[in-house]
Amino acid sequence: MAADPTISLRAVTKIYGSGEAEVAALRGIDLDIYDGEFVAVMGPSGSGKSTTMNILGCLDTPTSGEYYFKGTNIAQLSRDELALLRRNYLGFVFQGFNLLKRTTAIENLELPLIYRHIPRAERHRMALETLGQVGLADRADHTAAELSGGQQQRVAIARALVTNPAVMFADEPTGNLDSVKTHEIMQLLKTLNAQRGLTIVLVTHEEDVAAYAKRQIRFRDGHIESDTGPRP
Repeated sequence: MAADPTISLRAVTKIYGSGEAEVAALRGIDLDIYDGEFVAVMGPSGSGKSTTMNILGCLDTPTSGEYYFKGTNIAQLSRDELALLRRNYLGFVFQGFNLLKRTTAIENLELPLIYRHIPRAERHRMALETLGQVGLADRADHTAAELSGGQQQRVAIARALVTNPAVMFADEPTGNLDSVKTHEIMQLLKTLNAQRGLTIVLVTHEEDVAAYAKRQIRFRDGHIESDTGPRP
């Protein structure tokens, strides 16, 4: 693993509202995540885990403190630079899959590649190859609506993978799946982490899902309550 962390939070706070309505979602978080880690972020509702995920994914900004991604202070980036960072370095997987229902699996994967101005034939090749990596090459021409929940989440993972991100953020990725499909998806993420060295940050409230990760970070009341598992 790299000597320097891929992700670094330093004294990060996040305040919502003001006056009597003020809520401190994060109360001075320090956190390092290294290249190749598989980290589960846990905690009850309102603990700060989702706020942390939004900050790490550059979907929100801290009220105070600093966020460094690969050594770059995120606060110094323009809106366009932030968009490029998300597009080129980050992959996202959500509980609700977020696929275009009437669009085929392969077209769902080609969409982020269009934004990168990758030629059509190359887009098609990359998308098909990535679908194969999640075991769905034979479903390439099926629309999302024709796929099971587990298959849709595999397509969503493939869509996050197709741009070869540095970090994948998975926000409750098994929340809509039964226990069998949950195991399949978590096993897939575990394999991607082990074989590709993909850095994964997973948000979950389920202990059995968090157990697939190598490292578990628990939030409570805007603080990190515990941080267990191997680290560099």
